[in-house]
Amino acid sequence: MPDLSVVVLTWNSLRHIDLCVRKTLEDVSRAGCSCEFFVVDNGSTDGTAERVRELAAVHPQIVPIFLESNRGTTVPRNLALRRATGELICVLDSDAYPRPGCLSTLRDVLRDPKTGIAVPRLEYPDGRYQKSVDVFPTLGRKLRRALFLRAMESRESQPPEGPVDYAISAFWMFRHELLETVGLLDEKIFYAPEDVDFCLRVWKAGYTVRYVPRAVAVHDAQEKSRRILPNRLTRLHLAGLVYYFRKHGYVFRPPRQAGRR
Repeated sequence: MPDLSVVVLTWNSLRHIDLCVRKTLEDVSRAGCSCEFFVVDNGSTDGTAERVRELAAVHPQIVPIFLESNRGTTVPRNLALRRATGELICVLDSDAYPRPGCLSTLRDVLRDPKTGIAVPRLEYPDGRYQKSVDVFPTLGRKLRRALFLRAMESRESQPPEGPVDYAISAFWMFRHELLETVGLLDEKIFYAPEDVDFCLRVWKAGYTVRYVPRAVAVHDAQEKSRRILPNRLTRLHLAGLVYYFRKHGYVFRPPRQAGRR
């Protein structure tokens, strides 16, 4: 049984996957961990699948899974999560990677049995702070975030280490046993907000989501779903939000959870 299972989802990620794999495996080595490294390709058409095969031939830790079409974020990740055997699981986007020491810091934080998910500070490749944790969304908050995310990042200070309502799924670490309590990602959500839903379920199960800015990761966020002009991802994101609000029974007043309010 490996110490760590890494789960990376690719979709037309040829520009990012080499850096993601290299930097992550380097930090796995620094942490002294054994690992299995799942790469789930979501029907890429830009040569990503071929590159994943090449990487798997070089790195025996890599376990590739190939899908014929884009199945969103929940179904593909769950394919890997069902096969993961590591004591710890790290879920990250293909355009993300850890800075040195990130994984070992998050691992240490997860020694606290009440911590469900540990998440690092995310930054853009140029080092700017990236807003990756937030309070649970309401309809108004989602509209403000979609329209003014860059302005919010420029004026907001980094939150202190501690519990947060949710963290985007660009970089999570949690113990394998969490899945036994909370379950897998909700496959009724195609693309988003599967991360908000999972974090809320973590809180409801009696665990915390902990922001750890001492651990740092880079996320070269593309944010395709936040374009003002409608596109397929925007429509799927809106459908996911409607489902999320119905599932958890609120729209304007966010849920309360232990330790936050």
